[in-house]
Amino acid sequence: MRFIIRVIVNALALWLIAHFNFFGIRADSLTAIAIGGLVLGIANAIIRPILMVLTCPLVILTLGLFTLIINGLIFEWVLNLVPGFHVPGLWAAIWGAIAVTIISWIASLILHDESEEKRTTP
Repeated sequence: MRFIIRVIVNALALWLIAHFNFFGIRADSLTAIAIGGLVLGIANAIIRPILMVLTCPLVILTLGLFTLIINGLIFEWVLNLVPGFHVPGLWAAIWGAIAVTIISWIASLILHDESEEKRTTP
C-alpha cells in the first residue's frame, strides 16, 4: 500500500513539474506522467540503494553532495526512457529530482499515517 501511495505522490510531483515546465522538463500526456511516476518509484526502490552502496566512499568524501548527482542521474535516465517525457539535461534533472523530493516530503507530511507511527514506537 505504501508503494502505491509513493507512486501516486511521484506522479503528482511529476505533473506539477511538467505543468510549470520546470527547467524545461515536460510531459506530453497524463499517461506519460503516470508511467513516469511508476518507473521512478521502482528505480528509487531498487536502483538507488544499490548506487548509494557502490558510491558510498564518494558520498562520504563530498559530504553527501554526490547524492544529488545520483538522484539527478536516476531522474534523467528513468524519465528519458518513458515515451512522452522530456528532460533536457543533467542540471535540469538534478533540479527536477530536488523538486520531486520536496514535493514528496510535503505530501508525506500531509498524508501522515497515524497507525504506522503507533507500530514503530515502543
